[in-house]
Amino acid sequence: MRALMFDSFAGPLRVETLSDPVPAPGGVVVQVGASGICRSDWHAWQGHDPDVVLPHVPGHELAGTVAAVGGGVTRWSVGDRVTVPFVNACGRCAQCAAGEHQVCARQTQPGFTHWGSLAEYVALDAADVNLVALPDGLDDTTAAALGCRYATAFRAVTQVARVRAGEWVAVHGCGGVGLSAVQIAAAAGARVVAVDVSPGALELARALGAEHAVDGAGDVPAAVVELTGGGAHVSLDALGAPVTCANSIRSLRPRGRHVQVGLLPPAQGRADVPMERVIALELGVLGSHGMAAHAYPELLGLIAAGRLDPRPLVTREIGLEQAAGALADVGREPGIAVVTRF
Repeated sequence: MRALMFDSFAGPLRVETLSDPVPAPGGVVVQVGASGICRSDWHAWQGHDPDVVLPHVPGHELAGTVAAVGGGVTRWSVGDRVTVPFVNACGRCAQCAAGEHQVCARQTQPGFTHWGSLAEYVALDAADVNLVALPDGLDDTTAAALGCRYATAFRAVTQVARVRAGEWVAVHGCGGVGLSAVQIAAAAGARVVAVDVSPGALELARALGAEHAVDGAGDVPAAVVELTGGGAHVSLDALGAPVTCANSIRSLRPRGRHVQVGLLPPAQGRADVPMERVIALELGVLGSHGMAAHAYPELLGLIAAGRLDPRPLVTREIGLEQAAGALADVGREPGIAVVTRF
């Protein structure tokens, strides 16, 4: 198979011809129809994820067709169109028994614990637990955005933050997950303040439903407090940086909820969480890590009904040869880049 790979952290990214994967017992191999390029892939390339073993093929946002089925798989056949969450749950641990697959104790993650989807084929574990059938009306390019950024934002907004109509929601960082959160929160009836340092990202956030756009280079908490008349009810750090985490918490009104969605790898420095403010204002500080496969039907139903539309977030379709440049430039262009030609 052709695949994007690297053999040193932050080193050269190149397209190579590698051995095709084979399905593990209980797993499948998917022929990749589309694969998004995400900030998490950049973190893997930079060496911020301890699960990554060199040499490595990144990629975890995917949609495609089942090409081979391992022993013991009962729900899937060759030819099925599928996507998958970036957390592949084991289906057997205590967390999985409780339905919390996104924090599975024995999870695997394509593009992190093993080779990923920036390739013609990718192996996926525990297929009966993790695969999600794609409806005929949802193309691979759009579906590829669901496995990480859009599904992650959907659960963060609707299930973790429990955003209600009329609430003020601040979204710090308008990359793929942040823009997804903007659209989802606006669709829920919230009033959204988008924060970013990129004028292009803020323009796209407005188009997706943000009521206000704030330059992230300024005094963000003061701006959000002024625009919302006292602070946001919900604030999400969708980037994952010490400054955006602190700004998010300081943007909240009393009894507000902060949701940490963006990764905060220790290599980039620890976030300074103002716990004195958390106590004094009785703030909620919550984490959100993806979404289990069994939760996808609600999201897919809203997309099918036209209440949510991930398509405007995909701003670039590229070939595998352009994936190295897109990965190196993550965050420099607004929207989501998806590899659709392998």
